[in-house]
Amino acid sequence: MPNLHRLSALVVLSTLALPACAPGEPDGEAVEAAGQPSPLAGACEPDNDGLSLPDGFCAIVFYEGTGGVRHLTVRDDGTVFVAVPDRRRGPEAGPGGVLVLRDGDGDGRAELSDRWGEIGGNEVLLDGETLYVASNDAVVRYILPAGMVMPSAGPDTIVSGLPDNGDHSNKSLALGPGGELYVNVGSPGNACQEPDRTEGAQGLDPCPQLETRAGIWRFDPATLGQSQTDGTHFATGLRNVVALRIHPVTGVLYGVQHGRDQLHDLFPDLFTVEDNAEKPAEEFVRIEEGDDFGWPYCFFDPEAETKVLNPEYGGDGQEVGRCADKKDPIVGFPGHWAPNDLEFYTGTQFPGRFRGGAFIAFHGSWNRAPLPQAGYNLTFVRFEDEAATTEREVFADGFRQEVAGESTARPVGVAMGPDGSLYVSDSLQGRIWRIVYAGA
Repeated sequence: MPNLHRLSALVVLSTLALPACAPGEPDGEAVEAAGQPSPLAGACEPDNDGLSLPDGFCAIVFYEGTGGVRHLTVRDDGTVFVAVPDRRRGPEAGPGGVLVLRDGDGDGRAELSDRWGEIGGNEVLLDGETLYVASNDAVVRYILPAGMVMPSAGPDTIVSGLPDNGDHSNKSLALGPGGELYVNVGSPGNACQEPDRTEGAQGLDPCPQLETRAGIWRFDPATLGQSQTDGTHFATGLRNVVALRIHPVTGVLYGVQHGRDQLHDLFPDLFTVEDNAEKPAEEFVRIEEGDDFGWPYCFFDPEAETKVLNPEYGGDGQEVGRCADKKDPIVGFPGHWAPNDLEFYTGTQFPGRFRGGAFIAFHGSWNRAPLPQAGYNLTFVRFEDEAATTEREVFADGFRQEVAGESTARPVGVAMGPDGSLYVSDSLQGRIWRIVYAGA
């Protein structure tokens, strides 16, 4: 197949480093575990629908879309469940729900669809016959008997009354190895200023938002009718972790958080327009109980590779201060790329270097001017011995195609199918791509 790898040095943060070979061995590419080419490769779009992918990969438009969607999950039989948010405007305005897509004839594309429910939100998460759905203020569950695409009952409400005022109201979920349910509750604003996003305004200290926002809460999903106070405040200082997932082997919780905005806009004497575009980093983090990642007092500076004090709390872009004891990320990504989903690759279809690693769906920036907007991609982070490394690469790009100055697609969800294919969803048109390995 033709070379489809068109990633520039400006967007590829690093290439994957393969283990060094012993004398006499072939190079790393030759000794890595081989992929298993998908029988669907022949159904791929001639131009991959405009996507840029590594050599040997191709893309199928699994679903054309009829309006923006959010996260998705794939059952063992290949049925895809998609979260549809409440739509407040336009021809598709109305309550959200769950979109169900099936490839009945095996051509790699969904020709069968169902839609049910009126609870719209960001997350759908499948655990056996239980489908969890996260709206902006609650988490509910439906029971889906084997092979069924409509729930037999429900919804049952696990937790309600979660705060959803202000920004970052989308809730994301992860299921722990013991069945525990983790819920991201994002901050309501930028940096706990009063008033928010106001030039020169100082931050509230201590920040009262940390009591109910900007962190991860843990719940028992077997207990119905809970409120936020019934859960455990698992970790704090995380502005908004829309990308949240448990490592399938270690049971450790990982996430990718959205960094703060507007350093130059709000403090022009301390930060340049370039600082505004490049800082702070989006943070790929390992989350353990009791962790404090520093928001709103700190941000991670990718240039200095350390957390520094936010200007709302007396920082000048260099002072570390109280940030010295806040937990650092494993990887810092470019500012404002907007990480929105995370999936660990446990399949065998893709070549060995991808197995056990993490794919991150970046939604793309809105505030990197005067630099070009960036992100809008699927990025891979390599794991080694079940631990994250700093090695990463942009795996899929080309989602952003401007029409009249507006993007036509923004990646929002990523999920692995039972055959090892990757599904990527779009928040603007609701398009869903299926990425498969076609062979070396």
